[in-house]
Amino acid sequence: MNRTILKAFGIGVGLLLATAGAQAQDFKERTLRFAFQNTADHPVGLGLARFSDLVKQKSSGKITVKLFPGGSLGGDLQTVSALQGGTLDLTVLNTGVLAGVDKNTAILDFPYLFNSEKEADAVVDGPAGKKLHEKLASKGLIGLSYFENGFRQLTNSRHPVAKLEDFQGLRLRVLQLPLFIDIFKELGVNPVPLPFPELYPALEQKVVDGQENPINTIYYSKIHEVQKYVSLTKHVFNPQSVLIGKKTWDRLSQDEKSAIQEAAYEAAVYQRQVSRDQTVKSLEAIREAGVAVNDVSPSEIERIKEKIKPVIDRYSKDLDQDLVQEVNAEITKVRTGN
Repeated sequence: MNRTILKAFGIGVGLLLATAGAQAQDFKERTLRFAFQNTADHPVGLGLARFSDLVKQKSSGKITVKLFPGGSLGGDLQTVSALQGGTLDLTVLNTGVLAGVDKNTAILDFPYLFNSEKEADAVVDGPAGKKLHEKLASKGLIGLSYFENGFRQLTNSRHPVAKLEDFQGLRLRVLQLPLFIDIFKELGVNPVPLPFPELYPALEQKVVDGQENPINTIYYSKIHEVQKYVSLTKHVFNPQSVLIGKKTWDRLSQDEKSAIQEAAYEAAVYQRQVSRDQTVKSLEAIREAGVAVNDVSPSEIERIKEKIKPVIDRYSKDLDQDLVQEVNAEITKVRTGN
């Protein structure tokens, strides 16, 4: 494996290469089932196709990763439960969705935590990202690497959201997380928590006015076809955890673990770049489809931040304060160049 990639993720080069370079490698014929919410042609799906190919290659053709896109095996919470129970092997999802498993993962879903992809990379690829994944092991989940889903933006069928007051009264589908529900309530929204597979029909049937997701998800899941407005709020950046169930992990040999771990790191490097490149193209395609796209001014972003600050402060108090400080310190380092 490329040493630069290993270094970027803080991995001990000697440890991984020692097992990866072994001659008599211990691989068995296996098929691992990988469920996820995005479509197969979404950047997450493309990253997982690369992961599947890499696992096949690194296991001498013995391990097959079978992909189940589009929420075909259930929503995120159902998928996580299946991993913990051993009835499903792998998934990828927004790290903050795991707050019900370990509350500290909620920090990565804090609104306006990250100003750029570079800041997010520094956190998830550093000690804080590693610690967040380590905390999941006792809950039946092993974190392999971090993909990304980009900045979340707001869409709706009623009017553009250009200022704080425009949130008032909108009926929006939100993630099934207390943090998201409370944040949008604070903004005057009527939040409707729904699993992702139920989102499109809810928009189509006008059960909800709108929703919030990254641009690539809006485009590839065709959400823009049943929405009139996209407002670039950039309110949350979504790192995504690539996870394998501990019950599956414990059945693997050391060589199999090393092959899967290496594949997850290499696929993450590829997936993040694809995601960033495609976001620009997806936004342009949404505009060309006739959807009205509007920016939100920095002054209005500051008003939004101020409005939801009490919610963020309340949730922050419940987290590991050393971890919170570590995340903030890493972000500050990137912003100041120190």
